[in-house]
Amino acid sequence: MTPAMAEAADLVLVRAGRRGFVRNMPTKAKVGVGVLLLFVLLAIFGPLLATQNPSAATSIVENSRNIALAPTLHHLFGTDTFGRDVLSEWLFSLRGTVVLGLLTATIASILTVGVGVTAGFLGGIADEGLGLVMNIFIVLPALPLLIIVLTFLPNSGVVTIALVLALLGWSWGARVIRAQTLTLRGRDFVAAARENGERTWRLVVFEVLPNEVSLIAANFVGTFLYAVLTSVALAFLGVTPISTWTLGTMLYWAQNANAYIVGYWWMYVPPGIAVALLGTSLVLINFGLDELGNPRLRGSVGRKMLGGGRARGGAWRPTDATPVEILEPSA
Repeated sequence: MTPAMAEAADLVLVRAGRRGFVRNMPTKAKVGVGVLLLFVLLAIFGPLLATQNPSAATSIVENSRNIALAPTLHHLFGTDTFGRDVLSEWLFSLRGTVVLGLLTATIASILTVGVGVTAGFLGGIADEGLGLVMNIFIVLPALPLLIIVLTFLPNSGVVTIALVLALLGWSWGARVIRAQTLTLRGRDFVAAARENGERTWRLVVFEVLPNEVSLIAANFVGTFLYAVLTSVALAFLGVTPISTWTLGTMLYWAQNANAYIVGYWWMYVPPGIAVALLGTSLVLINFGLDELGNPRLRGSVGRKMLGGGRARGGAWRPTDATPVEILEPSA
């Protein structure tokens, strides 16, 4: 095969891989993305579908004895002990939880990539100093420190809570990014770009970061999950402001009304199911990203995208050596 033919074949494979990327994603990742998109859509348009302000009582006369009403056609998710529509609370709480998770994951990812890439690529004193900062944040007890900090911020909103969660949740990902950057900076393609006179920022942006996209995406999803679960736990404990509607706030009000004991299941089942489904979707996406980024796990995906399942009776694996045909010298 001539070099021109080989280049054309590679181009065809790349284009086919791009067209089939979504189609050949792991099933678990597709399910996770679908569920997450559903929650994102509910977070965007859900409050527009709410029948009332979740902080307003529906009918004091209807609920004069502080008894939560079971679901009816008028209140599909029932009402709480204050006469508030649980469906409206749920729709507003989804937006609060999703926004909090996205903000936390975005801020933490910026810190993770900035510190990890800088420490790994520069090395020397910069690596030692930033490594010390990462180690300090890693050993800090996150949950007790979160409780103490948020206790001194009684009127904190979603942005403040996201900042606190991000500041205490970026260090683990930064260490992983740093280790990957240390490996990449010694590769031949980085050395070749450096010899061509490329500036440091171009080496980082165009040579290092594109090879860490899957790692950064997995870290973003993991931080999203950490933010959701931690915020729910903090709100359930009553640490975060109860005036901000999140899924954890709904569970707090359910616990405050003894819904688990009295049997007001409609007060805690909807937020509990939402937390479980949202967490499951993020876990599935993380597993899917890991499968796409790990050659040993994505063997079946690679075989599909290359258009072949078996060759000479055996399955091709990315770790197999390329067969070489030894030609006898002509006489």
